[in-house]
Amino acid sequence: MEQRKLGRPTDQRDALLRNQVTALLWHGKIQTTAARAKEVSRIAEKLLTLAIDSYTDTVEKVETRIKTETDKKGKRTQKEIKVAIVNDGPKKLAARRKIMAVVYDQQEQRAKGETKAAFRGRTEHIYHPLLEKIFNDYAPKYARRIQEVGKGGGYTRVLKMGFRRGDAAEEALIELV
Repeated sequence: MEQRKLGRPTDQRDALLRNQVTALLWHGKIQTTAARAKEVSRIAEKLLTLAIDSYTDTVEKVETRIKTETDKKGKRTQKEIKVAIVNDGPKKLAARRKIMAVVYDQQEQRAKGETKAAFRGRTEHIYHPLLEKIFNDYAPKYARRIQEVGKGGGYTRVLKMGFRRGDAAEEALIELV
C-alpha cells in the first residue's frame, strides 16, 4: 500500500509517525492534522490486531525454590516453595517484539500526591508500561468487542475538527474506540 509522504524525508516521517502512534496508544487520543491522523490510524490498527491475535498465548511452568528462614533464636530452616511462572508463548513474544520495533518505550509517571515508595511498589515488575497496557488492557477489550460485533478492525476513530489558524491545515482528533 502507498504511504503518504507528509512533506518530510523518510527518517523524519517514520519518527513522527512512531511518536504519534506511541502517544495515541498511551493517552487514548491525540489531535493532529487529518493526513497524519489517517496514517497513525493505519499503523495503530495493525499493532492492535497483532496484540489481539496473540495476547492469550502464554506458557506456565511451576518451579520449586528453596527459601531459607531464620527464627528469633537464629536457627535456620529451609522450605521448598512452588512458584508458578507465566511467560509469553512464541506467538505473543514475536508480537511483542514487532510492537516494540514500532512504538517508543514510554515510562510510567508518578501520580500527583503519590509517594516514591508507592510508585516504586506499583511499578516494580513493569518494565515496558506501554506494552503492558496494549496486551493487558486494549487486547482483551477489543477481543470482547470482536466477539460482540462479529468483525475485527475499527479500533480508532478520526474526527475532523476544522481548519487550523495560521496555515489552514485540516485538524483531526484521533482516538481509540
